[in-house]
Amino acid sequence: MTGPDTTIACLGLGAMGSGLAHRLLDAGRPVSVFNRTEAKASPLTERGARFAATPAAAVADAGTVLVSLSGPEAVDEVLFGDDGAVHGLKPGAVVVDASTVSPEFSRECTARLAEAGVSRVEACLIGNPFQARSGEVRVLAAGDEADVAKVADLLGAIGKHTWHIGATGSGASAKLAFNALLGVQLAGLAEALDIGAADGVDRDRLLEAIAGSGFSSPVLSFRAALVRDDRLVPAAFRTDLMAKDLRLAGQTAREHGLDADLVTHAARRFAAVTERGDGEKDAAVVLT
Repeated sequence: MTGPDTTIACLGLGAMGSGLAHRLLDAGRPVSVFNRTEAKASPLTERGARFAATPAAAVADAGTVLVSLSGPEAVDEVLFGDDGAVHGLKPGAVVVDASTVSPEFSRECTARLAEAGVSRVEACLIGNPFQARSGEVRVLAAGDEADVAKVADLLGAIGKHTWHIGATGSGASAKLAFNALLGVQLAGLAEALDIGAADGVDRDRLLEAIAGSGFSSPVLSFRAALVRDDRLVPAAFRTDLMAKDLRLAGQTAREHGLDADLVTHAARRFAAVTERGDGEKDAAVVLT
């Protein structure tokens, strides 16, 4: 199903999705692509990918579909809309979904695809678009073991290491946990900078000092460098998507009776930054 001559349909060509599609082309795989903004497909079609005007057309000759979209609403539209992929998928196909969604939505999506005879594997990615392009992301795979095994070569092509983390929904839960940790760290660093700056400390110098100390972490140092070098666009991880993921993480926590106060506070901070018009900038903008 995922042999070297089998077409892989890539649905969604944002920063991560484009990187993944380029990676598959690097590996010599036949690729078809769909994106709501057709212009984003040009760099891929110039390399030999086939552009399709609808998700259903993109998956028509594909045994495997790689989905990378901004959230549950986009996934629902692209998979199940009027021209959605479900209308073109053949029974036995596998959808590999790298979108960040809630565990509940993930399970519902898997069940709906199963009604059409299509399997779904969660492939939640740990990394940024540069790592997606070079095949260095880590993959949190979830779903039926047999289905994960069917797409092992695809997962190996896009990722440096794959963990089969559990049943459907486990990948979504784990990804939200990762992103909650990132969001809380960034919000905490932003507050630390606020405290220093309020008493007259130069904000940029304080950020540089913290980022270069043992109090930092690799992800905080990476974000501090984006601020220092004014590289907030194009984003490695958009602020509006961080706000969305923190909202989903908080929602999941409350469903299980957890307070998650730090996540809730971080979600508000990133939502406020998004509302002021910086949603498409990297999440590091919260530090400015």
